[in-house]
Formats: sequence, C-alpha cells, structure tokens
Amino acid sequence: MSDHSPTVLVVDDEQQVADAYALRLQMEYDDVRKAYGGEEALSAVDETVDVVLLDRRMPDYSGGEVLEKMRERGLDCSVIMVTAVDPDFDIVDMPFDDYLCKPVEKESLFDAIEQQLAEQEYDDDLQDYFSVVSKIGVLEAQKPTYELEDNEEYQELKARADELREELDQTVQDFDDVESAFMTIDRN
Repeated sequence: MSDHSPTVLVVDDEQQVADAYALRLQMEYDDVRKAYGGEEALSAVDETVDVVLLDRRMPDYSGGEVLEKMRERGLDCSVIMVTAVDPDFDIVDMPFDDYLCKPVEKESLFDAIEQQLAEQEYDDDLQDYFSVVSKIGVLEAQKPTYELEDNEEYQELKARADELREELDQTVQDFDDVESAFMTIDRN
C-alpha cells in the first residue's frame, strides 16, 4: 500500500447516516470527510480523496449525477455506492467501483474500502475487472436468473469479464483467491 494515509469521503444527504459512517471510519482512517448532499460532495471531492462512499438518492444531485461530474473532472478515486436503492440494469453503465445496499454492516464497509485501496495498487485492467465483477455480483444478487439470461447488457458484461479475466490470467497468479475475497463482501 502507499505511504500516505487514505482519505475517505462519506456522502449522504441524511446527516445522521453520514455522521455514523464517518464515526466508524475514523477508528481506522485519519482523514475522513463528510458531505451532506451532492452539491457539497462536488465541492469536497478532489484529487486527494482515495475512496468516496456515495449515496444514490439525494435531492440536489443524485449519486449518479455526482459520479458523472466527478469522472468528467478526471477524478479517479474509487467510488462505492452505499444506498438503499435496489440496483437495476442501469448500474451497468455507471462508473462506480462497488455497490453496497443499506443497511451496511461495519465489516462490509471496511472490507469494501480496503478492497478499493488494494485495487488502487493494481493496473487499470484489474480495476476494470473488479468493477465489472462487482456489477455482475450485484445484479446476480438482485435479479432472477431468467431476467439475467434475457438481458443483453448483462450478457455483454459477462463477456467483458471473461475478456478481462483472460488478459489478467497472464499477469496475476492465484487470481481465483483475489476474486473470491472480492466476492465475499456482503453487498445486500
């Protein structure tokens, strides 16, 4: 891992929720910031932020809009959607790195952040793979098999995961162990 202490930004329009997550995170991380909405998040996020915990449903800017604006600004921090919004196929095109459904247990929150921090050590292909695998995992946890089998976007996502895995198998030893660790995070 890098020499600097990671910076985590917690974004939720419900102040009590943001404060609760931040309080938990301050036990582990020195620099934990909070934003109580999308507009405040866009002011608070910069190149020093390593991981953003981002709510999807907020009144001023949705989490999706915040995420889009962050990516337009070239910010490449990891983004974990932490939300009560049940995922649907719209997540396929969203450029987040992980997706946790509220309520989130303390262990799952820390595991997801640590996973993102570890991924930042890997190259872009591996980060892309983990993002794709996360989306597949979320969809598989939330959608019936028959819907997945009939959905073109999901099938393309699976094909992309296969492509990336073939590329990564050449450079990453014991890749199944890394994937298993990532898939054990409770996203429900």
